[in-house]
Amino acid sequence: KCRLSQSTNASSLTGFILLGFSDYPQLQEPLFAVILILYLLTIVGNTTIILVSHVEPKLHTPMYFFLSHLSFLDLCFTSSVIPQLLVNLWDPMKTITYGGCVVQLCVSLALGSTECVLLAVMSYDRYVAICRPLQYTALMHPCLCIALATLAWLSGVATTLIQSTLTLQLPFCGHRQVDHFFCEVPVLIKLACVDTTFNEAVLFVAAVLFLIVPVSFILVSYGYIAQAVLKIKSTTGRRKAFGTCSSHLMVVTIFYGTIIFMYLQPAKSRSKDQGKFVSLCYAVVTPMLNPLIYTLRNKEVKAALRKILLEKLK
Repeated sequence: KCRLSQSTNASSLTGFILLGFSDYPQLQEPLFAVILILYLLTIVGNTTIILVSHVEPKLHTPMYFFLSHLSFLDLCFTSSVIPQLLVNLWDPMKTITYGGCVVQLCVSLALGSTECVLLAVMSYDRYVAICRPLQYTALMHPCLCIALATLAWLSGVATTLIQSTLTLQLPFCGHRQVDHFFCEVPVLIKLACVDTTFNEAVLFVAAVLFLIVPVSFILVSYGYIAQAVLKIKSTTGRRKAFGTCSSHLMVVTIFYGTIIFMYLQPAKSRSKDQGKFVSLCYAVVTPMLNPLIYTLRNKEVKAALRKILLEKLK
């Protein structure tokens, strides 16, 4: 459980006001429509991947095991943020209870951190598949896959316990206006009425551990993959190897690019408008794109979908 701040904050009694996109009143109705559509697509797309990966025996492989976890993460992450955002786009009060803010902070931070580690794990899976194909089954056995997925989830839980506890212990001194559309560590730190140098240092260390380290691991993995692909003499073989990795690389680029921009800047110097739109990208757009990228660029998933639909129509 995330510990609640024990300070005598007025905000702990009355909650917060999520200003969101209040500076752009003309955008709120269009944003509501666009975000609602993207959220529905996220639910449908990620649920489809989870069900197809579970139902189709041919997809009972490590790659789709991790992909199912990624889809589940995206479903939970967007559901912790988007419903409140949609309500606040219509509600002139734009309030969120203190408990609701705590839940948003803890859940979104845990799931985001888990996804950072999971994407690195998926790059290792691709490395073994392409660089050591004859040993793939032996190396990526079910027990290891479960252990790696568990490591990703536990690391997310650990970081949210530390980060959320430190953030919620800050005295907000009655400051209630959160200049963002959901409760996130960098924006809550800016509300504090005390020196937050220690909190920013801890946030920076966490960002290095969950962003820079996984990205470095992914780059090294794909360095070896590139070497292996270049040694393949067959054009068809190269194309197939590239196809298995390109989807993952696209997801990694979009996800890490936006989060690094948000979390590796000092909290005091971050542009409020940039932060909102960047957060909108990884909270709304990326989870919607993941299933599209993996299905539209993946013959196995498309074939499994066609098979399931044909069986249902019979």
